[in-house]
Amino acid sequence: MKGMKHSIRIRFTLIFIGLMAAALAGLFMINRFFLERFYQSEKVKELEQAYTQVDALLVFAKENGVDIAQEFKDAEEQGRPGWNVQREETPIVRLVRELNEQSNISIAIMDGFNGTIVSFERKGDFLSERFLRNILGQNNRPSELVSQTENYTIQKIYEPRIHSHYLECWGFFSDNGTSFMMSMPIASIQESAALSNRFLAYVGIAVMAGGSILIYFTTRKMVSPILSLTEISERMSNLDFEARYEGKSSDEIGVLGYSMNVLSSRLKEAIGELKTANLQLQRDVEEKIQIDEMRKEFIANVSHELKTPIALIQGYAEGLTEGMATDPESRDYYCEVIMDEAQKMNRMVKQLLTLSALESGKDMAVMERFDLTEMVQGVLSSVKILTEQAGVTAVFDEKAPCFVWADEFKIEEVVTNYLSNALNHVQPGGEIRVSFQQQASRVRVCVFNTGSPVPEEDLPNLWTKFYKVDKARTRAYGGSGIGLSIVKAIMDSHQQPYGAENRESGVVFWFMLEKA
Repeated sequence: MKGMKHSIRIRFTLIFIGLMAAALAGLFMINRFFLERFYQSEKVKELEQAYTQVDALLVFAKENGVDIAQEFKDAEEQGRPGWNVQREETPIVRLVRELNEQSNISIAIMDGFNGTIVSFERKGDFLSERFLRNILGQNNRPSELVSQTENYTIQKIYEPRIHSHYLECWGFFSDNGTSFMMSMPIASIQESAALSNRFLAYVGIAVMAGGSILIYFTTRKMVSPILSLTEISERMSNLDFEARYEGKSSDEIGVLGYSMNVLSSRLKEAIGELKTANLQLQRDVEEKIQIDEMRKEFIANVSHELKTPIALIQGYAEGLTEGMATDPESRDYYCEVIMDEAQKMNRMVKQLLTLSALESGKDMAVMERFDLTEMVQGVLSSVKILTEQAGVTAVFDEKAPCFVWADEFKIEEVVTNYLSNALNHVQPGGEIRVSFQQQASRVRVCVFNTGSPVPEEDLPNLWTKFYKVDKARTRAYGGSGIGLSIVKAIMDSHQQPYGAENRESGVVFWFMLEKA
């Protein structure tokens, strides 16, 4: 829970840092790529607005017979260049002065190409000269066209002597007789953007550091009820329905806590009922499925398994009938084959009946306490003659009693089937070893035999009825493929695990039982 607590708080803190970093990165990119363009666009708008305003006043003055040049000359004689004239300024004089003071726009107005210069600027002659150079196409400075209309052109000029840029607007007013030249210096936006980004970085780092610390500690109050609900849900997942949310808040978390308390109480009641109903339903469903599958498999597999012995019995019986075995030795051989095949069929039918009873649930396990060591010793004694005939060594080193809960008769059949299976697959001179592996509450019984391993893809299918890994070998010793299916049915009825595994020198079959 402690690790979860820290992860939630750190997650909130990292989200805050991520959002702040994304916002700062966005500001950096906007300053870097769009500030200069925006700044230049605004300056161009100021020049265009200045042109419109001056043009409107110029047209008005000409329509009313006002001499613009005389107005500027009078203004200069009234105490220029201080701009603090005592008499009231005319509109165009005031406009030119305001554009110069407020927008830093220098203006030169000319009659024609090089007539009277109207400007309060000392560099009026310079602006006039620049106008003539632009008209004649003799601009000797690096320039970039920004905007162009029928009456004027706006261009960006670089002045290498002072390493600065200017915006120049030149052309003719709407009367087509009065020319003008406007000049406006523009700052180095890249340098300004870099300075702005540096300042934002310092401020952003400070805000992120302070905000992260604040978020980390203030989220504790918000995270605490969430952690409490998480603990309750974890206890509920372990079927502990005594957990209760004790919070008093009336917000969404409080409502959720109250709902979890109600849910815990109702689940406690419902799960008990569901367990009982589910167990019964599971038994019914499994029984129905098993019966249906048994019916299908029985028809297909039994017919397949009985086909060969019936064919042999019929063939050898016909041979006897037709007199093919004339001498006593041949007749005895024919009769032995018929008897052997009939015995195999009889054994298979008995196994099928046993398996059918187990799978249908009619032969239920009778749980009792017995000594597993004594039972295994008894089974080994009964198959001792078979191991000696096969030239196989059977080893069982357990001496101490091992008491378990199980159906002794059925577990004896499991051990017998495991030993029979081992005898059928061990080579002469090989070894069969029975051993116990003690665990906390269970004991694992292992039957190992030396020999070839079972292909890995066949291991899961060993417990399927009539499944044979090597059909020719199985036929040789008379196996029907039912023995391990009986083991599966017995262990399923005990609800205990079982299995088979390949080892370096052989194969081990195992099952588990509950200790008494």
